[in-house]
Amino acid sequence: MPHYCTLIPGDGIGPEVAQAAVRAVDATGVDIVWRRAELNEAIILESGKTLPQYLLDSLNETKVGLKGPVTTPVAGGFQSVNVALRKTLDLFANVRPVKTLPGVKTRFQDVQIDMVIFRENTEDLYSGLEHEIVKDVVTSLKVITRVASERIARYAFHYARTNGRKTVVAIHKANIMKLADGLFLRCCRETAKQFPEIQYKELIVDNASMQLVMRPETFDILLLPNLYGDIVSDLAAGLVGGLGIVPGANMGETHAVFEAVHGSAPDIAGQGKANPTALMLSAVMMLTHLGENAASHKMQNAIEAVYREGKYLTADVGGTASTGEFADAVVKAIKG
Repeated sequence: MPHYCTLIPGDGIGPEVAQAAVRAVDATGVDIVWRRAELNEAIILESGKTLPQYLLDSLNETKVGLKGPVTTPVAGGFQSVNVALRKTLDLFANVRPVKTLPGVKTRFQDVQIDMVIFRENTEDLYSGLEHEIVKDVVTSLKVITRVASERIARYAFHYARTNGRKTVVAIHKANIMKLADGLFLRCCRETAKQFPEIQYKELIVDNASMQLVMRPETFDILLLPNLYGDIVSDLAAGLVGGLGIVPGANMGETHAVFEAVHGSAPDIAGQGKANPTALMLSAVMMLTHLGENAASHKMQNAIEAVYREGKYLTADVGGTASTGEFADAVVKAIKG
């Protein structure tokens, strides 16, 4: 039986990296029917909607999406495409694996970084509940609920158990926000008791940030509320070479959207300079989600082999290859 997937190429460099990712997935031999759904800045401006109905209809049919970067119009009060997707489809878990790739020069050449960040995706300060009490005095409400906190905690611990991970560290600021972050922390502690084989730790977010840049190799699974997760996941990506090589997934009870979290980079669009690694690795996560584990491992190993060889890397990671040449090398490695 084929798998059906909504492909959202996006704009800027999106179509280029999406084409590369699709080529790699198809090379694994997995039977995927791609349902292409266009979404870009022009479409949003013309339709007046961040998420056109045809896009939602496709995602509701396939339940799985692979998404390139989409430019949200600056003017007009449009909601971020990513935020809109998360809220509309209840994609409550943002999952960001951060792993050292062979051959990528960073400040951490002598250590192997291999962590997975689980960020609650639906509430916290991203609820957007702001109010100007009087002129120049604004409040912004931080919303933390037991339901959302337990759900992301269970997801992180279940992932740890399923994938043989050893440690989950909850990151918080409960020393200051005793009620809000305190509730998140209580939910993490209660969930940890249900997974006794997983070591559970806690770190205050400022200390965690320092530890990440000093000893990133000591982290395994990180569990965070929305705002801290947003900041820490980009910080962690910087440790291994940047957003161009780090995948991402937004997971819900019924839907999953896998995406490159970097921008649309319109300044290099159409020039063959874009690095498709992030979206390719997001597609690796998609294959795992679809139960195609052999194909997922094959594609992951092929990408790492191309990086290890170092001959066909794009300029952002020190190479001279074009987007197409990198994709050719990955496809060749997949086919063996």
